[in-house]
Amino acid sequence: MHYKEMDTPALLIDQDILMRNIKDMQAYADKQNVKLRPHTKTHKMPKLALLQEKHGASGITVAKVGEAEVMARHGLDNIFIANEVVGKQKIQRIRELANSINISFGIDSVYQLNEIEEVFEGATNKAQVLIEIEVGENRSGVIEEEVFRELVNAVKNSSNVNLKGVFSHDGHTYAAENVEHCKELYTASAERTLHFAGICTELGVSPEVVSIGSTPPFLFGFDIPEGVTEIRPGTYILMDASQSNAFGSFEKAAATVLTTIISKPTGERVITDVGAKGITAQKRTKGITATTGLGKIKEYEDVHVDGVFDEHAIIYNKAFSEQVNIGDKVQIIPNHICPVSNLHEKAYLIQDGKVMDEVIVECRGKLQ
Repeated sequence: MHYKEMDTPALLIDQDILMRNIKDMQAYADKQNVKLRPHTKTHKMPKLALLQEKHGASGITVAKVGEAEVMARHGLDNIFIANEVVGKQKIQRIRELANSINISFGIDSVYQLNEIEEVFEGATNKAQVLIEIEVGENRSGVIEEEVFRELVNAVKNSSNVNLKGVFSHDGHTYAAENVEHCKELYTASAERTLHFAGICTELGVSPEVVSIGSTPPFLFGFDIPEGVTEIRPGTYILMDASQSNAFGSFEKAAATVLTTIISKPTGERVITDVGAKGITAQKRTKGITATTGLGKIKEYEDVHVDGVFDEHAIIYNKAFSEQVNIGDKVQIIPNHICPVSNLHEKAYLIQDGKVMDEVIVECRGKLQ
């Protein structure tokens, strides 16, 4: 059927744009001679992760142990959890996964290491860990060299843990003022990551993996420094309004939320049937990814969602109101696709206006 015959709200994915995005990023990684390990928290769909691997990805990245378990059940067998895993219950689940797949995960403290050492006692395979380096996002990761050296030496002295390498996330590039500023932030982040990889080698543990990643620098085609072995972009596969603003075009925006106009209370106010529970209430306020409103109406220039309730989107635009009727359906390009994917039970692959396939969001809600 045609996508406009569908019930709403519905998460749509343009199949042609999706495939182009997958192939373009893989071609970039191949040209830069690095492995591509896409972050699947963007879509949370094993079917799309398998597509990424089919077209050259060396493995996948996830954010949570629960996501890793789901992906493993669907045939993904090379998984990195790009997050600090704390708690013996979670580490036990990783130990069980390590019996059948290649799995690694992040650490940034001796506390974690001690938990891992205890849980992996007697395991067939050692725990495979990467140390996260804080590179400017002001989130998790090691900051001080002294702390890093202490952690590397502690891993060296452990019996059940293998230090596979280092990783970082330059998410602060989203707020770069322009492309040149983005390049400066990216370059500094990559160099800092490589600096810590060098300390690792100095301490007698040559890192197998030096992993970096966020979508904007790779969309811009920045060169990847020698010594980096893999990249972990996520949003590139589906894109969204904020990343499209950074790129300077909506041509890569594969994902939209189809919504029905359900009310026109005034001459300029239009209400649709998706709210915060379907598109979130997120916006980006700084730099190259800054957005207007809470989502862009795909079919119309300069029409954005002005506000949301739980189940309502509010648009104030007189010209738009005059062009649409109650019952019409429009597509919203979300500001941030990653949490939007987590809000929907399924997505629909669309080609030339027709619904081609239904894809279950299998990792939806896997927060533990």
